[in-house]
Amino acid sequence: MSAPENISNTVTDRFLRYTAIDTQSDPGSESCPSTEKQKNLGRLLVSELLEIGLSDAHLDDFGYVYATIPGNTDKEVPVICFCSHMDTSPDCSGENVKAIVHKNYQGQDIVLPDDQTQIISMKDHPDLKDQIGHDLITASGSTLLGADNKAGLAEIMDAANFLINHPEIKHGTIKILFTPDEEIGRGVDHVDIKKLGADFAYTIDGESAGTIENETFSADGVKVVIHGISAHPGFAKNKMESAIKIASAIVSQLPKETLSPESTSDLDGFIHPVSISGSVEEAEIEFIIRDFNTESLKSHEQILEQTVQQVLKAYPNSTYEFIVEEQYRNMKSVLDRYPNLTQLGIEAIERAGLKAKLQRIRGGTDGSRLSFMGLPCPNIFAGEHAFHSRQEWVSVQDMQKAVQTIVNLASIWEEKS
Repeated sequence: MSAPENISNTVTDRFLRYTAIDTQSDPGSESCPSTEKQKNLGRLLVSELLEIGLSDAHLDDFGYVYATIPGNTDKEVPVICFCSHMDTSPDCSGENVKAIVHKNYQGQDIVLPDDQTQIISMKDHPDLKDQIGHDLITASGSTLLGADNKAGLAEIMDAANFLINHPEIKHGTIKILFTPDEEIGRGVDHVDIKKLGADFAYTIDGESAGTIENETFSADGVKVVIHGISAHPGFAKNKMESAIKIASAIVSQLPKETLSPESTSDLDGFIHPVSISGSVEEAEIEFIIRDFNTESLKSHEQILEQTVQQVLKAYPNSTYEFIVEEQYRNMKSVLDRYPNLTQLGIEAIERAGLKAKLQRIRGGTDGSRLSFMGLPCPNIFAGEHAFHSRQEWVSVQDMQKAVQTIVNLASIWEEKS
């Protein structure tokens, strides 16, 4: 049985409630969660899950929310988990978000009132052409919205509420997992896979309605530390070798027409400097290295290190450290072993009346790492657009379709078992 078209949705109210809570993560923090304020949303979610009737809902010390929707069938059905993350990106403020619902969008530019230079136009956001007649939610112009990934949270919560109140929809045991710190690459560092007890999972963290993703970048982080030579600037001739200038030269000599986020798309990988800091004596540059082909990461890193070495030829007394850290790997190598997982996701989307689109993510999700932790996990749309920016937006109707898709997935896994 598929989810009915006329679900009495709570998804919009939930989403607006969640966006009002600042949950920005902090890459400079070593704690988990990286910011305690993420637990404020976690506690609200637990309260709502308990109110729905999920008696085991709880928030652990690391900021993870776990809950179970008990199965209501006599069949043996694989245990499925639905997962979204609570944090918002550190790239843009998430404090004092003022969400605005724009009813019955008709293709016009949307000027955000708190900063009227922030204009959401169809020219810059071509996906808006599919939103005519929809109700769009934006922030007010001074913050991001938080649809990435509070839309996913609200959709899972609404689907859980529907399943509990409609026992005629048969399903196996469903697990719910809400994570902190996904935006800083640490979203599953402390997930208790054994306690979760799921066989397969779906992250609800994708963009356009109808999309399902079974392939991500593979990702490394690289830290380049430059050890320069300090000297008093008044007496520095032929002595000083400024680590700041060396670091700047390295960044300026990176490829620009290739291997750069600004000049790549589709299957292209890149080398991307994300921070630079330091002093004359020591400077540090942090990079993210991305490619769909895991082996290509090594060649990108070789290009980066060769650039460092070339620059340092002009600074004979300076040295460097080149530190590579694995971040996540392309989940396709795991998901290809479980084709049914993606296929049932496609069927669930199409039962919701959408055309399913299988595609890849030029990024990563919690599902990337969960897949390699023994929990195969493709990514399904949440409807979020222009994430990590003040022009972020989401469609109410797309969120409702995501709720239907989640309910359909629960039902389809029971049907096929």
